[in-house]
Amino acid sequence: MSGHDLIHRMTGRDVFGITLPLITNTAGDKLGKSAGNAIWLNRDRTSPFELYQFFVRQPDSSVERFLKLLTFIPLPEIKHIMEQHEKEPEKRIPQKRLAAEVTKVVHGKEGLESAKRSTHALYNSSAEALESMSDQELQELFKEAPFAELLLEPGTRVMDACLKVSAIPDGARGYEMINLGGVSINHKKVTNPDEVLVYGQHILKNGLSLLRVGKKNFYIVKWLHL
Repeated sequence: MSGHDLIHRMTGRDVFGITLPLITNTAGDKLGKSAGNAIWLNRDRTSPFELYQFFVRQPDSSVERFLKLLTFIPLPEIKHIMEQHEKEPEKRIPQKRLAAEVTKVVHGKEGLESAKRSTHALYNSSAEALESMSDQELQELFKEAPFAELLLEPGTRVMDACLKVSAIPDGARGYEMINLGGVSINHKKVTNPDEVLVYGQHILKNGLSLLRVGKKNFYIVKWLHL
């Protein structure tokens, strides 16, 4: 990888070492846990989605340097990528390539696919993408979202589901929130509190439902005994 310094030391046999320049942001500040902006190789600390998004968000002023430091892409190809970027900056071609290469190195091909599924599910509001995700991926994507395993009973309504995960208050206020379009299930608004949950619509084929109340309050439901 370009940007590395190779050190040779003779001790009876060849010993090889690689050093990396200190990685900093555009302000010259280092990236790391002491600076409060660390990313981790451990999936429990930084999910493939979070790692991917970290590099997708890199500014133009940093992306070429990171491509040289953190990937095995040949320099002529990096030059071509940056030339494409000059023509179509809105596509963020180098950022997406950087994110893909680093995520694949750290988490493998499946980790990269997981990051792409999560990205598609969140930013494209795709129910199909949600349906293809595992429990782990959903919990990684919506880290702050409560996760509940509920028994699906005949006639379970939208209102019932929301109440069981404490997403809305009981009574008239909860009904009003749903009636006014404040609740969505699997990225689709529901406005009838008494609507019965339907498999394939409110309940995805992977047995999950993603509830959202307002703009940012998510709840993940794993339905049992479908």
